[in-house]
Amino acid sequence: MGKYTKQDIIRMVKEDDVEFIRLQFTDLFGNLKNVAITTSQLEKALNNECMFDGASIEGFVRIEESDMYLYPDPDTYVTFPWRPQQGKVARLICDVYTTDRKPFEGDPRYVLKKVIKEAEDLGYSFDVGPELEFFLFNLDESGNPTTITQEKAGYFDLGPLDFGENARRDMVLTLEEMGITVDASHHEVAPGQHEIDIKFNKALNTADNIMTFKLVARTIARRHGMHATFMPKPKFGVNGSGMHVNISLKKDGRNIFEDPNGKDGLSKEAYHFIAGIIKHISSMTAIFNPLVNSYKRLVPNYEAPVYVAWSSANRSPLIRIPSERGSSTRIELRSPDPSANPYLALAVCLAAGLDGIKNQLVPPDSVNKNVFELSDEERARLGIKRLPENLFESIQELENSDFIKNVLGKHISTKYINAKKQEWEDYRARVSQWEIDQYLFRY
Repeated sequence: MGKYTKQDIIRMVKEDDVEFIRLQFTDLFGNLKNVAITTSQLEKALNNECMFDGASIEGFVRIEESDMYLYPDPDTYVTFPWRPQQGKVARLICDVYTTDRKPFEGDPRYVLKKVIKEAEDLGYSFDVGPELEFFLFNLDESGNPTTITQEKAGYFDLGPLDFGENARRDMVLTLEEMGITVDASHHEVAPGQHEIDIKFNKALNTADNIMTFKLVARTIARRHGMHATFMPKPKFGVNGSGMHVNISLKKDGRNIFEDPNGKDGLSKEAYHFIAGIIKHISSMTAIFNPLVNSYKRLVPNYEAPVYVAWSSANRSPLIRIPSERGSSTRIELRSPDPSANPYLALAVCLAAGLDGIKNQLVPPDSVNKNVFELSDEERARLGIKRLPENLFESIQELENSDFIKNVLGKHISTKYINAKKQEWEDYRARVSQWEIDQYLFRY
């Protein structure tokens, strides 16, 4: 049962002096969309009677079946702290339904809810804590974003080296005011790069919080005269931005990944979950790393994982087991980047882990050496494979996986694969500045 009823929302809107309510939802590719209504339409919205044109949203439906309904989730109600104090703006995150009042198969939030229900039927709850990295860049004289930053700060540096310190602080304060608890924030390795870690929460809440966080970061950055980008690799020669996903699974309120008597303090369920992720990782990569640009981050020597391995001793593999145990025992998946649709990313991650548990899969041995320093022969001997190296390879892996396509559903898997194939072809046909610099004079 939710914490808010329809009458609660009506009361809070009145008490908060709200004039506009944004009905938000997320498209197939992780872009936040919204329809704004006035308070006079609130009751209609809460009765699930607000419609929109689904044919105008990429990856949704055809024009002849375009009418769709928004079903607000009352528990997602919050006001925007950066809007005027009189005549405030609030938001409600919505599920998308068809005209016959059935959940829309192309709604990413619905996909995650389906997998969560599967976990609940097995007695599990899925908790996630994301670590989101992003860059703060200067704007040009027209207010358009650049990839320029004058700062030279590095990992854990602070002001005055860290030019974005004040913006990052305001982001954290805004998130906290909106009910999103932040575990930590700091400057990252590259100049202009930052990280904000969101506290563990139920998977659906976490996906909602990630979408809210991106909106907050971009909004607050603009107020500080900067642009926040979640592009995975906006600059050559420096680290890209990841979205490490910390995962725990609970049963009867207990973290079942912990076992004081198990190897490395981990339970058999933890090992099965790891094995499930490793089994399906290649076919999930197109979801975790959805852009052509994502694969500019997944290269050696920039701290992003490249090889399919796991370890409790170092940060180079795909999966790391942080040293904390007890209720904090968790699995850290390091390959996703912040351009991923969080609903789809968490859905396939949970489904893969559950597959490992249901089929009692066993992971390969942990690799407690720096994977990047191993030779090709050593990696081959240890059975360590590489993640897909580009978007085309990832889409091929997804296309060949009936398991992941079934998790996504026919509508999303078909639309997603077709769109990403087109994105790859468009990229492949373009001539880059690197090619001009390398070949124009020489040939």
